[in-house]
Amino acid sequence: MRKILECCPNCGRDLEITQLKCTSCETLISARYSPCRFCKLSQESLRLLEIFIKNRGNVKEMERELGLSYPTVRNKLDAVIKELGFEPNPAAEEDFKTQRRQILEQLEKGELKAAEAAGLLAKLKK
Repeated sequence: MRKILECCPNCGRDLEITQLKCTSCETLISARYSPCRFCKLSQESLRLLEIFIKNRGNVKEMERELGLSYPTVRNKLDAVIKELGFEPNPAAEEDFKTQRRQILEQLEKGELKAAEAAGLLAKLKK
């Protein structure tokens, strides 16, 4: 499927939609419309979102399908989030790192057995 143009091929500035036409009855609507956020995404970003939806948001499955590492897939998703005009949640990522560090420190101190630490780390990833 071909995307609509989101920027002028001549000067690179934003385009606006000014006419819509019914393919059945030929009704013509003239007005000024802005393309939606998703219309402005690159083809690569749209493909990544399709894979995300197909895999029900399971990044591990995306990793397998794309043949990329988990951090690479996460970075690509963060880039799409920014492209849509949102900010990724850095607090959640920092919380994950802090909890992971605490589990590994407990393992190192002997407060946790390896199997317990592995179980906690697996739960943390979910």
